[in-house]
Amino acid sequence: MFTGASRGADGFEEFARAGQHRLYRTAYLLCGDADAARDLTQTTLAKLFQHWHRVRAADHPDAYARTVLTRTYIAERRRRLRDLLAHTPIAAPAPAVGPELTVTLLAALAELPPRARAMVVLRYWEDLSVETVAELLRCSPSTVKSQCSRSLATLRARLGDAHLYTARG
Repeated sequence: MFTGASRGADGFEEFARAGQHRLYRTAYLLCGDADAARDLTQTTLAKLFQHWHRVRAADHPDAYARTVLTRTYIAERRRRLRDLLAHTPIAAPAPAVGPELTVTLLAALAELPPRARAMVVLRYWEDLSVETVAELLRCSPSTVKSQCSRSLATLRARLGDAHLYTARG
């Protein structure tokens, strides 16, 4: 956790070293791909460096960084989706996965829309409150509750009996 004791570029370096692993872990859960997570983490750190005076002045720099990471992920996914839709003819939806296939949690997460995936990861992996997630994603708490509920139902349906094993550790 960053204390904010150092100032200037040295303060940023300390912050980046202390929080890089945590940002990468969240980025990986959002992206589901190691390379994309590294890119997202680096983009986030570049944005944080660019506005370091604001980050340093924030009450909770780690929360500020998580907000930048999440919003960057959603913006990039929207941009990619927009580009994909502009250049790809619309195809028929893929058939539902049969019960004979086992779907991992990351694969199921990857099928959720970016905003819903971000809500699930922030709410249940990062263990943030509904209000905090709503503030991060600039929506109402009721939107977070309903999207998380729908997303969890989708994950349960896609995972089938496999979800029983994800709760054990």
